[in-house]
Amino acid sequence: AGTVEFIMDSAHNFYFMEMNTRLQVEHPVTEMVTGTDLVEWQLKVAAGEKIPLTQEEIVLNGHAFEARIYAEDPDNNFMPGAGPLLHLSTPPADSCTRIETGVRQGDEVSIHYDPMIAKLVVWAEDRPAALRKLRYCLQQYNIVGLSTNVDFLLNLSAHPEFEAGNVHTNFIPQHHSELFPPKRSISKMTLCQAALGLILKEKLVTDTFRLQTEDKFSPFASSSGRRINVPYVRNMVLLDNEKNVNIAVQYNHDGSYDMQIEDQFFHVSGCLSREDNIEYIRCSVNGVVYQSKLVVLDTAIYLFSSESHEQIDLPVPKYLTSTSSAGDHSG
Repeated sequence: AGTVEFIMDSAHNFYFMEMNTRLQVEHPVTEMVTGTDLVEWQLKVAAGEKIPLTQEEIVLNGHAFEARIYAEDPDNNFMPGAGPLLHLSTPPADSCTRIETGVRQGDEVSIHYDPMIAKLVVWAEDRPAALRKLRYCLQQYNIVGLSTNVDFLLNLSAHPEFEAGNVHTNFIPQHHSELFPPKRSISKMTLCQAALGLILKEKLVTDTFRLQTEDKFSPFASSSGRRINVPYVRNMVLLDNEKNVNIAVQYNHDGSYDMQIEDQFFHVSGCLSREDNIEYIRCSVNGVVYQSKLVVLDTAIYLFSSESHEQIDLPVPKYLTSTSSAGDHSG
């Protein structure tokens, strides 16, 4: 196989750049718009067969995009990263969506190799439809454990100039402020969802313990917050970026919760479900229904929905910070 590359300037003039005697990493785009399998063609030609189609017989159909999912930090000049894939969920592959990858959840992105996690390739009947499909699939590409470029790709693909096709090699520097917006505060509705997710995960642990223990009345076998005369109120702390947010959570007898953040009150209820090894939280916050993928780690809560990707950090427990401080001062 051979690939000839050209570059186009701002006046739409084409110039030869290079030729490689191999397939490029973008070859799935060609395959999607031509309905061919270039790797299969290589094998057939190597076996002495004729190339399946002539240039005149190849028909271009629709539009395709390829997005490379990388372990990198766009906010730090796209510094390559490494680390474990603690959670990895992707959009479903179909005839219009290809996910070319060599990793799965639990694997580690090594410092010794290129940190590309996957190539996400989508096809639709025209460019606007393909771009909408790309954004839809990027929203479903959820990774926890290391920094990735997924949110940057979402910002890039949603930029009006990118939508209009006004793309060039200076695109990122020219639109830097829009592509790298300042960090925004986490909404109180999202903080309520995160608090509920943490409570429901704790309840899952205690329910499992109750099924396994012989002491059904053990305090570790219940997390309902049930009290005889007054409702139980629990004080939780989550982080909005680096700012502590105090949440007063009242446990109600019907399994719902009343939460207070600053001077605002929220009535919250919900449940967890599991599908294809992915955990979902479905909840109501003041009557507004949300559904998100939920990932809870020791240090953070992650909520992935079709509208946003949120990371809500948890403060380090005092006993751990005290231990760390004691260790720092030891001889």
